[in-house]
Amino acid sequence: MNKTLTLATLLLPVASALAGEWSGYVSGEYRYFPEAPNDPRQHGNNLSFSAQPEYYTEWDDGRQSLTVVPFARWDQGDSKRSHTDIRELNWLTVSDSWELRVGIGKVYWGVTESQHLVDIINQTDFVENLDGEDKLGQPMVQLALIRDWGTVDLFVLPGFRERTFAGIKGRPRFQPRIDTGLTRYESAKQQRHIDYAARWSHYIGDWDFGLSYFHGTSRDPSFTPTLDAGGEIVIAPLYEIIDQFSLDLQATLGDWLWKLEAIHRSGQGDSNFAAATGGFEYTWVGLFDSSYDLGLIAELLWDERGDQAPTLFNNDTMIGARFTLNDADSSELLFGVIIDNNDRSRMLNIEGSRRIGQRWKLSIEARAFANTPPDSLLYGMRRDDYLQLELARYF
Repeated sequence: MNKTLTLATLLLPVASALAGEWSGYVSGEYRYFPEAPNDPRQHGNNLSFSAQPEYYTEWDDGRQSLTVVPFARWDQGDSKRSHTDIRELNWLTVSDSWELRVGIGKVYWGVTESQHLVDIINQTDFVENLDGEDKLGQPMVQLALIRDWGTVDLFVLPGFRERTFAGIKGRPRFQPRIDTGLTRYESAKQQRHIDYAARWSHYIGDWDFGLSYFHGTSRDPSFTPTLDAGGEIVIAPLYEIIDQFSLDLQATLGDWLWKLEAIHRSGQGDSNFAAATGGFEYTWVGLFDSSYDLGLIAELLWDERGDQAPTLFNNDTMIGARFTLNDADSSELLFGVIIDNNDRSRMLNIEGSRRIGQRWKLSIEARAFANTPPDSLLYGMRRDDYLQLELARYF
């Protein structure tokens, strides 16, 4: 009897885990490209399918939980975009004053709309979308210390994820293309280098802020032109060891949101540099006495390295608008354009979504590249404007 009781006690967490909850989605996506590509090897109109199920369970009166979120995409035209990933696979235990998470997780830092300078824990899944919102899962041990004077998050990150880039047939993509087969690392440990990070976040009145530090392999690679095995000019990514200090700040003042992200980084290239993105979002609540809201967005993007920065945004202005219907179907539309203040090249983006019933969601996205001179990083995408439709089924 005692042995049976002991066995039942040991199996209780397992039984609880089996009683968890499943959710997630499956989706189909179609991209229409109105122009022929610059490179004849690139595909035309394109179809893809993706799935992201999620499993969650908790036990011990909610003090412990397990989250599992795999992801998979099949892409018709680009084998590099056909990929799988574990977005999350972690165990979390909590108390009144601390939380411990172990496994593969996703952590988001940042407040601005156009780019997220301080968001450095997870690597960008660049084949999913150029906006940098999609992230690869990151192996981590995260300890959060919760105090009256703020929350301190401590991270050990054992394992590096390379950024994904479009393949030879992919669109949109840079030209020359980025060849991930020629990836190099500053550290001899390469992807096995252990990174560390810490963050203190708090709020005072209407002000929310975070101070962060990161040491490890940069999530943003540097790029070097080289020749591949076939003699084609390509770009080889280089991942260097960096130290980065960062600040993110948001003030909620009535209908205004004032936002700032700023970093200081050393170790990438020959000198230290600073970069910042800042601006505001003003929300016109109840547009013309209706239930609609209109948000007006403006941000400045700056990088001290100027044209030498391995980024699209080093001296740019972003303006946009967010239109929310506040209806039962959660209909919304976001428009934005980023203008290079030096060469006047532009990247336009439109995103919209609307629920259909309780289980379906229709999303639309359009992206265009205009006035791109030959020395612009956007020049290789000058014929890669596209319109995307996605239909997702949630469960």
